[in-house]
Amino acid sequence: QVHVVESGGGLVQAGGSLRLSCAASGRTFSSDHMGWFRQTPGKEREFVAAITWSGASTYYADSVKGRFTISREYAKNTVYLQMNSLNPEDSAVYYCATAPAYRDIATMLEDSYDYWGQGTQVTVSS
Repeated sequence: QVHVVESGGGLVQAGGSLRLSCAASGRTFSSDHMGWFRQTPGKEREFVAAITWSGASTYYADSVKGRFTISREYAKNTVYLQMNSLNPEDSAVYYCATAPAYRDIATMLEDSYDYWGQGTQVTVSS
């Protein structure tokens, strides 16, 4: 059974930083691409960042480019999202998801991803 569990969300002031973690189990972590998405009430879930199975390529939404960094740690089956210079528009529930290596995650579409976590809330106060 596949489990994807996010952690690290919380309340932070504008300009601050948070690091989200996503632990995946039940699959061969090193064979999956990993992605982060976020959603606010009344809006569709949107792409944030992704990293390929090898870690060789990363992708970012324009809104977070230069502020967020995605990385992965194979020994811990974990992917991270380091978020700096946060602003209130970054407030959302952040979701982690896995995609098999044969899919093209450069499309930044959530349809590429099969397994999702429950999400972790990030709130940025002004």
